Amino acid sequence: MKKHLLSLTAASLLSVGAFAQQDGFLPSQFAEQKKFETDFLDAVDFSRFKVHLQELTKNPHIAGTPENELVKDYLVKIMSDAGMSVKVWPYDVYLPNHPGKSELQITSPVQLTLSQKEGEIAEDPFSKDPRLHLGFNAFSGSGDVTAEVVYVNYGTREDFEKLAEMGVPLEGKIAIARYGGNFRGYKAKFAEQYGMIGLVVYTDPKDSGFTRGEVYPNGPYFNETTIQRGSMLTLDYTGDPLTPNVPALPLDGNKKVKRLDPADVPFHTIPVTPIGYGAAKEILSRMTGSEVPEAWKGGLPFTYRITGGPELKVRVMVDQKPDYIRANNVVGTFEGSESPDEWIIMGSHYDAWSFGATDPNSGTAMLLTFAEGLGKLYKNGQKPARSILIGHWDAEEQGVIGSTEWVEHLKKELGAKAISYMNFDGGVSGRNFGASAAPTLKKLIIDASKEVVYPDSAKTVFQVWAGKNPEPGIGNLGGGSDHIAFYMHAGIPSLSGGSGGTSAYHSNYDNFHYYSKFSDPSFKMGGAVAQLFGLVAIRQANAAVIPYDVSRYARDLKGHFEQAVKNVKTIAPDFAGFDQVDAALSKLEASSDAYHEALHKSLSEETIHTSKLDAINKGLISLEKSWLDPKGMYYGAWYKSLYVCNDPFSGYASWILPGIQYEVAIRNSERLEEWDTRYAKAILDLSKKIDTLTKLAQPKKY
Repeated sequence: MKKHLLSLTAASLLSVGAFAQQDGFLPSQFAEQKKFETDFLDAVDFSRFKVHLQELTKNPHIAGTPENELVKDYLVKIMSDAGMSVKVWPYDVYLPNHPGKSELQITSPVQLTLSQKEGEIAEDPFSKDPRLHLGFNAFSGSGDVTAEVVYVNYGTREDFEKLAEMGVPLEGKIAIARYGGNFRGYKAKFAEQYGMIGLVVYTDPKDSGFTRGEVYPNGPYFNETTIQRGSMLTLDYTGDPLTPNVPALPLDGNKKVKRLDPADVPFHTIPVTPIGYGAAKEILSRMTGSEVPEAWKGGLPFTYRITGGPELKVRVMVDQKPDYIRANNVVGTFEGSESPDEWIIMGSHYDAWSFGATDPNSGTAMLLTFAEGLGKLYKNGQKPARSILIGHWDAEEQGVIGSTEWVEHLKKELGAKAISYMNFDGGVSGRNFGASAAPTLKKLIIDASKEVVYPDSAKTVFQVWAGKNPEPGIGNLGGGSDHIAFYMHAGIPSLSGGSGGTSAYHSNYDNFHYYSKFSDPSFKMGGAVAQLFGLVAIRQANAAVIPYDVSRYARDLKGHFEQAVKNVKTIAPDFAGFDQVDAALSKLEASSDAYHEALHKSLSEETIHTSKLDAINKGLISLEKSWLDPKGMYYGAWYKSLYVCNDPFSGYASWILPGIQYEVAIRNSERLEEWDTRYAKAILDLSKKIDTLTKLAQPKKY
């Protein structure tokens, strides 16, 4: 930090109240930072969120379409007008952005063509848009198959194992599965592994429908025609399927990237189509086999059965042709006044399956609202000390592609400069605040939530969020969105947060009309979320020392390894524990305590060597990299973090200590000693880095 941040007198501290305890700041920074935060909170114009959301969702805008280009142009304009330096990053990626040809029919005992599109609704003008597509799943296989059907519940690994245990014939059959329980792509992956030749996916009313409450348009829940679209991509890496580990640079560029042959990529081959529960009941109600287990029963008013019987035949036809499309990431920067090469990155994707009012563009609109608020200060000379970047990612819906290409493109630079990545995919989808985060960022979110008023109440977000608990719970990040490459591949501490609720997820009804009736009719949550995570960003940007909660790793890891030992004992009852890890954790705890004590003393007394701040902050940026293992995971070497990964059998769930979790999942105890060594090495590396930071943070002597 430069001297102007250290020039305030002690007398000025009397006005700053609780802020005096804020992590990472010198006391002489408090008053100036308090003013910065107050000015920022005042600068956020809540009314702009609605303006942006309405503009962003005027048209359906799937990646690679002219309508998505219009959204890109709007993002460039708003961020530029806010004072950001904006750059468009183009990539040519391989994906389907159109359903192609698709049909679903019952061929016997009756002939019936089933609906594959949402019904038009009189009071919802968006539902009548002629550009809206049939329901489709990107990266479905192509084919035309007719066969008997088997109900596979959610189509999880455990569901298929249960069917095999019951002796249900699956080979040559068509699966019908309900959404939920896992990432939809794994439903197709497991069905194909068990020899099934097609898949139909629907949302059961028990999960979102009339059993939960009023359905759209009278209520927020799925009606019988609502269809959840989504990608089926389940490779052992994330991003463009033809360019793992390297960016999919434009095909017409001077620098060529070697792409895989699509024929060599293990895409799903069976045809898959999603439908609403109105169409699904035409199949399910005609099934004649054995009754399903109690836990497999859905909400439709008849007996759910496992098999359809030989008389019931269903035809699934999909002809879907992926191709290269241009995906454009839009990245804006408020350049830091003192440390421009230290980056706090915020982001959300902007491509959508239809209009994308909740997913993703509530997050997009919030980030634009934040940019305009901070932009007012920026233009007035109140600039963050470090750079704050906002990334609007393209082609997320087909497989988290745009953000991954950018991370692969800038991986070395990000490793040296990125302090955090904060993701807001669908970040203002309702009025229920929540967050998931890396250990080092959790306290930042909680602290900021105490400074922001929850809309239409006399309480702070913290008070509403925590309820009767002393502190709100913050989850661990799983899969499903643009934080994956930042956190699990590049080792950048990440978070995902915002406000959620019921939604018309991935359907043609996810539009401005739905949002204004059910998500947040007040349109005030967008401003509140912008304020809260704006504070999280600004505190990281201006603190003398990056305000990571370094001690949190030791505390969290102790609990995670205790649970890991319990999990391992389910496959190896005589397992004694991870001895090397236990010793390493003791060292990490001691190192963390020493760092916390040294830093707190030298900051609070202003006896820290200001000449060492740059070295301390560079060391802090390197901490998360201790978890990056060149060998990666056995289920996919692209996933480098030993600390966290999305569950490779469900796609969404958070796996902490994924190397060990995988061995338990596949019931393999042969590599436990290897994991003891690999985890202990990472923990000791983390501890050694913290010891170095402690030496740098020691108070200077007079």
